[in-house]
Amino acid sequence: MNSHPPLHIRALGLVEYEPTWRAMQRFTAARTRDTADEIWLVQHPPTYTLGQAGKPEHLLQATTIPVVKIDRGGQITYHGPGQIVAYLLLDLHRWQINVRELVRLMEHAVIGVLAEHGIKARGRTDAPGVYVEDAKIAALGLKIKNGCCYHGLSFNVDMDMTPFANINPCGYHGLRVTQCIELGITVPLEELQAELTQNLVHGLQRHLAERYALPGNQPN
Repeated sequence: MNSHPPLHIRALGLVEYEPTWRAMQRFTAARTRDTADEIWLVQHPPTYTLGQAGKPEHLLQATTIPVVKIDRGGQITYHGPGQIVAYLLLDLHRWQINVRELVRLMEHAVIGVLAEHGIKARGRTDAPGVYVEDAKIAALGLKIKNGCCYHGLSFNVDMDMTPFANINPCGYHGLRVTQCIELGITVPLEELQAELTQNLVHGLQRHLAERYALPGNQPN
């Protein structure tokens, strides 16, 4: 395969959570077979999000931070300034990728960024995300609609971690969370965002090339 599907990268800066989520829903609902895929790179003001099967009791105490009930998988997590959020708005069939493969691809993109800065990280089959030792540094969650996905991943870089103490992160009691600055990674967030984006794009392109290299799976 000599070319890849178009994939537009949009760096949107600091944006409110709910309008961004609604924009993802509208984008996905309006898609046609010719709609180009996109990756949105954002930060959010302080916000808790609770997945569609999320249990409210994982918010351990009431705060002034808004809680938004949303349609991704997973339990409760926290978003705030200093965290990279990457939303993947993809046609899964176009990329010949299933949900499990995409989750692994997102994990590997973060693991690759950390490896470039001397930090060993891993994914877990029992709890999607990226971990440094026993502390979570990136959370994942997707919504699939008509063969297309939205939502994506959040990657803790240099943020106020205090709000995580008010929740069971991703539904796990006592789960530690960490961030790049605590691991000695002091490069600007924008640089890490660029590295993460490159890893995501290259991972998708590599996955598709491997799929089309299989016998009987060449494009028409």
